[in-house]
Amino acid sequence: MNPFDKEYHALLERILEYGVEKKDRTGTGTKSVFGHMMRFDLSKGFPLITTKKVHLKSIIHELLWMLSGSTNIKYLQDNGVRIWNEWADENGDLGPVYGSGWRAWPRFEKIPDVRIVCDIPGSSYRGSIMEGEPFTKIEPIDQVAQIVETLRKNPWSRRIMLSAWNVSELPKMKLPPCHFNAQFNVTPGVIVNVHVPDGQKAGSIAASNRLNCLMSIRSWDVFLGGPFNIAQYALLTMMLAQVTNLEPGELIISSGDTHLYLNHIEQAKLQTRREPKAPPRMIINPEVKEIDDFTYEHFELQGYDPHPSIKAEISV
Repeated sequence: MNPFDKEYHALLERILEYGVEKKDRTGTGTKSVFGHMMRFDLSKGFPLITTKKVHLKSIIHELLWMLSGSTNIKYLQDNGVRIWNEWADENGDLGPVYGSGWRAWPRFEKIPDVRIVCDIPGSSYRGSIMEGEPFTKIEPIDQVAQIVETLRKNPWSRRIMLSAWNVSELPKMKLPPCHFNAQFNVTPGVIVNVHVPDGQKAGSIAASNRLNCLMSIRSWDVFLGGPFNIAQYALLTMMLAQVTNLEPGELIISSGDTHLYLNHIEQAKLQTRREPKAPPRMIINPEVKEIDDFTYEHFELQGYDPHPSIKAEISV
């Protein structure tokens, strides 16, 4: 069985059987479990779910949009991607969502006090007042650039993190991040001994170091958002691996409130009755060596033969 669909179907079945009904912010209601972990070995293919057609174009363009640092939906709309339309304001702005935190995390430093001596004629007051702000904004932090640099220079670091959960910025966001953190980790290549017939030399093959990603998600719309998030973070891991001379390893997803909306229950049941097909392969143009140089045309999906799409309403 397709290992990726198997993991995803197991989650759908867990929610259908053990989930509890809860009220939620949108008013739709959910069937929910709390705490789930999934693992996808990216050496076995690309984890794009096959038991319903998933819109890969939207997945790629949204990832490129986030990596660009943009928080306006114009790029998405220009490329036929409408998944953020319901949250944007009249100008297409979303506030400091994913791209802002990924590429320009705000940073401040305390400035020296600037004091003006007050000596007012005819007044007994003698003192000073402080002028200006106590903190000033300085060059923001580019988390993605830091990740690439660390993977190249210190791949064994346990501090390779990508965060979107900036507490001070949350009130400005049209929608707080659902997938709020990712940790990247490199595992050493394994040397495999090669045994050959007598009289010939034996040898060994050293496998490449592998890049793994542990993604954390606070609130997971499993039917609509699930396949998107799985494929998107798999693709991000593959892109980072390519530009840092690593091989894609494992994608692990850890989710908090993990739910099906009540108006997705029948769709989920239909999907679990479908037989998974062979997983596709994602081919990335090997000439791309920098994370900011990727474009939509650099990705080619091969062998994707999914079941028909299943329509479901999004809850806003």
